[in-house]
Amino acid sequence: MLFDRFTSVDVPVGATTIHATMGGSGPAILLLHGFPQTHRMWRRVASALASQFTVVCADLRGHGDSGCPPSDSQHAPYAKRALAQDMVTLMAALGCVRFAVVGHDRGGRVAYRLALDHPQAIERAAVLDVLPVDTVWQHADERFALGYWPWSLLAQDPPLPERILMCCADDVVAQALAHWGTAAATFSPELRAAYARPLRDADHAHAICEEYRAAASIDREHDRADMSRGHRIACALLVLWSADGPLAGWYEPQGGPLAVWRAWCDHDVQGRALPGGHFFAEAAADETAAALQRFLHGA
Repeated sequence: MLFDRFTSVDVPVGATTIHATMGGSGPAILLLHGFPQTHRMWRRVASALASQFTVVCADLRGHGDSGCPPSDSQHAPYAKRALAQDMVTLMAALGCVRFAVVGHDRGGRVAYRLALDHPQAIERAAVLDVLPVDTVWQHADERFALGYWPWSLLAQDPPLPERILMCCADDVVAQALAHWGTAAATFSPELRAAYARPLRDADHAHAICEEYRAAASIDREHDRADMSRGHRIACALLVLWSADGPLAGWYEPQGGPLAVWRAWCDHDVQGRALPGGHFFAEAAADETAAALQRFLHGA
């Protein structure tokens, strides 16, 4: 059963409403999803953590059951900075003024933006199978263009990418799940349908594309500004990545994922590879939950 003993909430955060599910007791931890997923990706990890933590699994704005506020010519309402502010407001409304954050894929980039922009709120942060936005673009090559097509495809001007998402939602989900190194059996037909449903909606399709457009523009500007003025992540950081994915090999000239993230942090960074392809938080949920528990307990 998905999220047994969890409660669903819809919380106004200013410009929009964020949908989340909440359960457990103890120190607060926020779990953020990637593309093409929703908060449902955390169904097994959340259950494992809920015995020791108050767990909040949220849909990012424009995703899942969260709202889709209007964008602008700079894509600022869908910058990671705006998505991070949503989450600080959400957690405060739920009584969690200081919390740990774990993000996978797109959610991982919101997680590190939370740590940079809201250090007073973030106890610890974990990023799963991601590097900083500007780093990814700086080192993009033909492998990246072909392997991680949403970055370039969904960042194109409207309406083409929106129409692709809406007309081909099932195929988009199937392509992502099949080609990013995770066993197909991990994803039930019901789960695939849940991931595809928001893509068919015009407002959600546009919002998702706007977030990718932000990643190709304003998010890079924010990253560069932080790097240029020496603004670093102040909290402890855990980096987990797929043993079979790009982070395990593509970034060896840069020293690998830990070296990349250490350039962004005031404290040492810990981490390792996990089995299960890009979606290892679903395919290797037990291993992921165990790694997170050790980190969250300060081990």
